[in-house]
Amino acid sequence: MTITQPDLSVFETLESEVRSYCRGWPTVFDRARGSRMYDEDGHEYLDFFAGAGSLNYGHNNPVLKRALIDYLERDGVTHGLDMSTSAKRAFLQTFQDLVLRPRDLPYKVMFPGPTGTNAVESALKLARKVKGREAIVSFTNAFHGMSLGSLAVTGNAFKRAGAGIPLVHGTPMPFDNYFDGTVPDFLWFERLLEDQGSGLNKPAAVIVETVQGEGGINVARPAWLRALAELCERQDMLLIVDDIQMGCGRTGAFFSFEESGITPDIVTVSKSISGYGLPMSLCLFKPELDIWEPGEHNGTFRGNNPAFVTATAALESYWADGSAMEKQTRARGEQVEQGLIAICEENPADVKEYRGRGLVWGMEFHDKERAGRAAQRAFELGLLVETSGPESEVLKLLPALTITPDELDEGLRVLARAVTETA
Repeated sequence: MTITQPDLSVFETLESEVRSYCRGWPTVFDRARGSRMYDEDGHEYLDFFAGAGSLNYGHNNPVLKRALIDYLERDGVTHGLDMSTSAKRAFLQTFQDLVLRPRDLPYKVMFPGPTGTNAVESALKLARKVKGREAIVSFTNAFHGMSLGSLAVTGNAFKRAGAGIPLVHGTPMPFDNYFDGTVPDFLWFERLLEDQGSGLNKPAAVIVETVQGEGGINVARPAWLRALAELCERQDMLLIVDDIQMGCGRTGAFFSFEESGITPDIVTVSKSISGYGLPMSLCLFKPELDIWEPGEHNGTFRGNNPAFVTATAALESYWADGSAMEKQTRARGEQVEQGLIAICEENPADVKEYRGRGLVWGMEFHDKERAGRAAQRAFELGLLVETSGPESEVLKLLPALTITPDELDEGLRVLARAVTETA
């Protein structure tokens, strides 16, 4: 059997060296449906990456695709800045009826630019404006985006170094279990806040991920999140939950913080809110924080109408009965966990631990380079899986929420083989 090499010349000669995912998956993808992608030569790949969490409902979901095609064929508005449109109205009403009201969440909805880091920047700006302070506290191994404000509250040294200038007004604190349970939660943080000689400026806000995706699938306990929320309230700081990758049902509930019972002051949402992989992001905040002046924060693409259409269809299709979607995601997550347990038992000397929630899981290796080798072997065997963590030491599983049990089993078998064959 002769395997033709894909023609990657234009990417290698013309596209910037900054490209990354394509280096681990050296082929030219041509089409995709559900949880499968196909390259130009017809090779099939099972997708355990789902657009870094942007495709919770799979590639080219037929219900969402139909809604989008119908909208475009009737010449629906595709670009409208922040003008009022029928597509925006439908999304706002549906989001209120199916997401906010059933959870008794009082949030106002802001449309910043279309990407996750745009949502984070608007959240940080609003928190500083409301509190009149500049400092923001983030956590070890956090990732919040690649623009300057977001990088200032991101932990990864490699990504921070790319800024080229000092990243200021952000202070890191230890994430849950950073000291392996040897130090009480928030002891250091609270001591600094109350010590007039600590040098810590009073923060405007704290920003946190309930599960750190890029940081290595580090899962915060509900009790830790509740204690953080109480600390913020006691110390007059706003609590921002970055739900860009873990929201839209990734951990089970629509918002990842629901399990802990907290109500953050500000929430950032992006990735799968459009449902179809179209750029879209939201900044949600309590009504009393809505002190923006008209046009004080804007952007040309802050009203992506095609994304509103697919987002509305996704909410109507999957969240009209949110409990069913949540139950399915948790069941699929248990299936993944059983698969990871089996891999750990087969490779006890190699795998350090596995961890996750819902349909986001990570497997950490003692040999930090092993995750990359296993991901590469998985690709050769027809499975797309990525790595995360500060040294890319964690294999990261992020399949679509709509993946079937059979597809999960298939992918877990390939993953087990990739791990074994890279020993």
